Amino acid sequence: MASPQLQELLEMFAERAATFAETPPSLEERRMGANMMGARFQNLDGISTEAVDADGVPAEWVAAPGANNGAVLYLHGGGYVTGSVISHRGMAANLSRTSGCRVLTIDYRLAPENKHPAQVQDAHTAYRWMLSNGAEPSTTIVAGDSAGGGLTVATLLSVRDGGDPLPAAGVCISPWVDMEGTGDSMKSKAGVDPMVSRDGLIDMAQSFLGDGDRRDPLAAPLHADLTGLPPLLIIVGTAEVLLDDAKRLHENAESVGVDSTLEIWDDMVHIWPWFAPFLPEGQQAMEQMGDFIKERIGSAVAQA
Repeated sequence: MASPQLQELLEMFAERAATFAETPPSLEERRMGANMMGARFQNLDGISTEAVDADGVPAEWVAAPGANNGAVLYLHGGGYVTGSVISHRGMAANLSRTSGCRVLTIDYRLAPENKHPAQVQDAHTAYRWMLSNGAEPSTTIVAGDSAGGGLTVATLLSVRDGGDPLPAAGVCISPWVDMEGTGDSMKSKAGVDPMVSRDGLIDMAQSFLGDGDRRDPLAAPLHADLTGLPPLLIIVGTAEVLLDDAKRLHENAESVGVDSTLEIWDDMVHIWPWFAPFLPEGQQAMEQMGDFIKERIGSAVAQA
């Protein structure tokens, strides 16, 4: 049974939706709102942060005490139009706690000012920077939520095709991998998803791609050949229009021999781990991701 805190979140989302319907926010207001939402649901007790320049990509190291297992490159969500190191500082902090890794978040370039492939270029640049500054591929993870979940896969593809050493694994939270909104859950879950709609996704895809190909594999990894990618953990909730994006990504990965794990959480909403300091199920998901990361890093170290 879902926690009482989930119901409180749903009521908050309903109030926000009503406000937005009456007075639609500007893009700048949406960006500010994402930062405010992130700050509302974060716990930075004991967390250290350090702003860095990752070869031209603004970035921030986030680390819990004793985080020395390895490193995570974390790619924030926000439909490629919102989100930042600020909005996801709390997510990075919690993932550092549960995984025992330092987490690098990046301010990749946002649309519509910067269209695809700027985002994957920035993520790949940051990954290379991590490796050139001491991170070992075998103890490095790429992770992200929503658009950042799709960008996680795109980054792995870019790393693979660029001839760089692949990281130990990828973690995709509520990933958005289909720029055309073709999944059945776009309709079947429309009445229960309080955060995301097909129309909203199509609008963001237009900002992200302009006149570009909606099936470009680095923009829509649903259409990519995933052969050779490292193990994936994909988590998604049953109250998400992106449920079928996650399912199809998992199926495509398994079909080419990728070690992919799909975890479907009953009643959970889009990127519910973001709310972990308030939502028990969010914290449980964070701990699951932390365990997956520690297992993959530990396996790599044992085989070295």
